[in-house]
Amino acid sequence: MTAGADPVGSLAVALEHAARLLSRNPALAVEQAREILKVLPRQPAATLLLGRGQRALGDDGAALATLEALCAAQPGFAAAHLEFGIALRDAGRGDAALAALRRAVAVDPAFAPAWLALADLYTDLGATTEADAAYLRHVGLASRDPRLMAAGAALYANDLPRAESLLREHLLAAPTDVAALRMLAEVAARLRRYTDAETLLRRCVELAPGFLPARHNLALVLHRQNNAAEALREVEYCLVREPRHVGHRNLKAAILGTVGEYDASIALYREVLQEYPTQAKVWMSFGHVLKTAGLEAEGIAAYRRALELQPTLGEAYWSLANLKTFRFTDDDRTAMAAALDDPALDAEARYHFDFALGKALEDSAEYERSFRHYDAGNRGRRRLLDYRAGEQTARLKRSEALFTDSFLAAREGMGCPAPDPIFIVGLPRAGSTLLEQILASHSMVEGTMELPYIIAMARRLAREQADADGAHYPGVLADLEPGQWRALGEEYLAAARIHRKLGRPYFIDKMPNNFQHLGLILVALPRARIIDARRHPLACCFSGFKQHFAMGQQFSYSLDDLGRYYRDYVGLMAHFDRVAPGRVHRVYYERLVADTEGEVRRLLDYCGLPFEDGCLRFYENARAVRTASSAQVRRPIFRDGVDQWRHYEPWLGPLKAALGPLIESYAAEAGLDP
Repeated sequence: MTAGADPVGSLAVALEHAARLLSRNPALAVEQAREILKVLPRQPAATLLLGRGQRALGDDGAALATLEALCAAQPGFAAAHLEFGIALRDAGRGDAALAALRRAVAVDPAFAPAWLALADLYTDLGATTEADAAYLRHVGLASRDPRLMAAGAALYANDLPRAESLLREHLLAAPTDVAALRMLAEVAARLRRYTDAETLLRRCVELAPGFLPARHNLALVLHRQNNAAEALREVEYCLVREPRHVGHRNLKAAILGTVGEYDASIALYREVLQEYPTQAKVWMSFGHVLKTAGLEAEGIAAYRRALELQPTLGEAYWSLANLKTFRFTDDDRTAMAAALDDPALDAEARYHFDFALGKALEDSAEYERSFRHYDAGNRGRRRLLDYRAGEQTARLKRSEALFTDSFLAAREGMGCPAPDPIFIVGLPRAGSTLLEQILASHSMVEGTMELPYIIAMARRLAREQADADGAHYPGVLADLEPGQWRALGEEYLAAARIHRKLGRPYFIDKMPNNFQHLGLILVALPRARIIDARRHPLACCFSGFKQHFAMGQQFSYSLDDLGRYYRDYVGLMAHFDRVAPGRVHRVYYERLVADTEGEVRRLLDYCGLPFEDGCLRFYENARAVRTASSAQVRRPIFRDGVDQWRHYEPWLGPLKAALGPLIESYAAEAGLDP
């Protein structure tokens, strides 16, 4: 500070400069603090900076002496007690540290960093109840932290890169800040990095079991990863403590729907909507479970109610379109077109409206306009994804290289011998739901849903082998011991158990993407039946192009990506036909439509099941169906959809180019008339 300068202003500048130096160059920060103290001896903020700098340099004795003297001279200085407590903790003097940190929060009960340090110390001491309470006090106060406020503002603006940068910087200094951990988990969840979000939220509830917002978020992330059993446990924990919390009840209703507890789910939604009748998105979720349970008219009414409450809810319009048998009115079409004309409409709502209007125009045979909206919806969705077709091709080529006939023969008998699962694989929109409905109409077979457990298992195996990006999968499977293969099969059966309600000996898993993990299934579950649902490449791919999937299927939002994915799928299945002949039974959709009974008999023979007439009257089966074909499979087979793609043929050039010779070879392969 120079003569004649404003002493207050100069002091503030000098202190700010020293504080900035602390993280980058603590030695210079100590030097700056000493310079200030030469001019203003015992100045509290400078003395605090000196002590912090000494601690950063590892000079624990000097830091303790400096901070102890400061606390004695300034007993009302909460930050001094905090730093003294941290220094004592680092010196291994836990009891003294506890006393210092308790003084800090007694002096200033709103001092969030002190509550965080106190919570960390309680955790170190094994005092979990006290730690939980201290973490919760910290969470309640942390919103006032300028750094977290800035991160919160970035989250509110959906500026996710900035929010992530701010939060990671903050957590470097405060790695146990549960409020910041939860916010970073929210960033990860919005980016659909659900594994990262789960890890962060598990750390939150480990540190602060009573931090119910973090536990609710953990349940939600688990639900989005289809881990229903754990999600249900977490949300039940929340409901024990907050039984009337609408968010917890709404989430529980959604989870119940995924495990087939439809009556309980519907009852809970009715209860919530009786108390909160103006919540549009809850009405939409209610519509989803009603539709799945086969209550189509009630589902439509619920979607309509959602739109009355929120006319810009594009997802509700798409949910109506996704019934496939529903027909929009002229007023609906006008409303959707008007919504799309609004430049303020957000991207997610926009692509939902485009998909829905594409379906409405298709139903009125306005195919060119219909295609324009389907194309716009796909482009809108594709912009938000990071799908790379080349990575998919490389992944399947690695499967072909690993799963040779000798590899499979060497592992024969290593897996779990249970014959329970029937896998239906292939591409979405290839007729898998119809096959599931036929098989689930047999007295010995239970239909479930698209189970996520094989895919989750593959991802976990890759992570455990330091293959976080999946670049070496399935190579990591080559190192599994015999007992591990059996354990994987048993793990899958245990995870699927929650979906089995009827006590039947066999159950169906119709996750189409499981074809990518066929080698894993063949070894881990050697007696499982595997059915490949296949449909004409142009019909199948374009049907996928018209479909907006709630999750996954990232390849489906580009005609070129779709064609390449179909081509890779056919190549991998042909490989397994060669190395494991007879293990996969293929059903061609067009043959199933043309000769239903003959194809059903062949299917049942493959599964080792006696023929039952009920399999031909599958449309009488009132079981719940969770896929886009839920309404269609409750009606007899019809031919109308077989050649629907031909109306759009003028615009399918990129798809044809990507598929190449597969288009011409399909008829011969399927045994159809050219």
